[in-house]
Amino acid sequence: MALGFSEIVEEARLSARALLDYGDNLFNPTVRLGVTGLSRAGKTVFITALVHGLSRGGRFPIFEPLATGRIARARLEPQPDDAVPRFAYEDHLRTLIEQRLWPNSTTDISELRLVIDYQRQNGADRTLTLDIIDYPGEWLLDLPLLTKSYEQWSSESLALSRLDPRARLAAEWHSHLATLDAQAHENEQVTLATAKLFTEYLRACRDERFAMSLLPPGRFLMPGNLAGSPALTFAPLEVPVDGLAPDGSLWAMMRRRYEAYKDVVVRPFFRDHFSRLDRQIVLVDALAAFNAGPEALHDLQAALAGILDCFRIGRSTMFSSLFRPRIDRILFAATKADHLHHSSHDRIEAILKRMLNRASTRAEAAGAAVDVVALAAVRATREALVQRGRDKLPSILGRPVKGEIATGETFDGETEVATFPGDLPADLDALFQGDGAFRGLTTATAEKADFRFLRFRPPLLDSDDAGDPALPHIRLDRALQFLIGDKLQ
Repeated sequence: MALGFSEIVEEARLSARALLDYGDNLFNPTVRLGVTGLSRAGKTVFITALVHGLSRGGRFPIFEPLATGRIARARLEPQPDDAVPRFAYEDHLRTLIEQRLWPNSTTDISELRLVIDYQRQNGADRTLTLDIIDYPGEWLLDLPLLTKSYEQWSSESLALSRLDPRARLAAEWHSHLATLDAQAHENEQVTLATAKLFTEYLRACRDERFAMSLLPPGRFLMPGNLAGSPALTFAPLEVPVDGLAPDGSLWAMMRRRYEAYKDVVVRPFFRDHFSRLDRQIVLVDALAAFNAGPEALHDLQAALAGILDCFRIGRSTMFSSLFRPRIDRILFAATKADHLHHSSHDRIEAILKRMLNRASTRAEAAGAAVDVVALAAVRATREALVQRGRDKLPSILGRPVKGEIATGETFDGETEVATFPGDLPADLDALFQGDGAFRGLTTATAEKADFRFLRFRPPLLDSDDAGDPALPHIRLDRALQFLIGDKLQ
């Protein structure tokens, strides 16, 4: 398909930026690592644990450069992008270790620079700069909007909203939509009311009871300094996909603001940040989808496929580095692996692979490496065998977050409890169809299952390690080996 003039200008800008980055990289080898995931997937915890482990010499036996002693030190330095907020690493670390609370979720883009001094396998001393870019996964799901008209987006959004369980959550918005005439004269108050109901529908979809993942436009749920702006005040209308909006109509007003959203929000993110990434990890809270049921799993599958399709992927060459930078390694990580017994970790990885099967095949054909892993960047539980009658159940022990409720019991945040997380089904078809789907966990003393996972507090670290505590993890070192191990050979 031929590119329009605006697309040609945008490509020229991207090429110029890539050329500048390539020149800098000749003298200062740099990897730009994107860290993203949908809401509550654990991006902040992952980055904090990664930086802490590298800078403090963490226990990473699978991460070969550190395990063999070739990494001399890793240190934080000022980031290169003055217009991007710094990732608040020190604050997040204090929250994890001293307060034993989980840091707040990502609501905007941030960046952190980590410089790694290491020895190559041939004995030469080298330095690698790791720029970590943290951004909400919801922003990724906005990128396909760049190729869609307002009418196409409206049609797709309305069709999706009529499927269960979304249809129930969209009832009030749908009722209001039925009263609107898209060709009526533009009206600010009508637009505000419609956008408010549409946003409330998106917010309801994200609730953990439903755990929907396909929720563009992403900034509607995390508006930041754009809250209340016209660029975030629009909604889908019942209009023909190939129709033409009359001048001065409600339809034309919505269409204009949709295009403004792409210009103000989506294009700058793609041009200034996303298009410059070298490596990417996508964190996935698959457990929330398991609890919500097959509809949430299918929604998550569609979201992950959409995310993978957004990336400029392929084998990195000199030409691509100069003019069309590509992501050549993408890791999808099922987080909160510490909420399951280790015997279920292979199954959660198999489920994630199934979700990504078609999209990852296309990525690998383009020369990109795609992998999946079940991990916990900070492990909040430990495993034990708990006696129940004549049986010994493989269980996990941890301190649930204060106020958590399960099987009629409210937890105080300090008492350690044993839970039996159950087994993920071996039949993946059953999980996606709802026959024999996973059904939560029980406390060791409970007779009935509570159909969701408990949330646990960060671990209580040994007092002997108080001066420089090590954060326990599950497979964080495997993730590092895949993402940057080859750059430290």
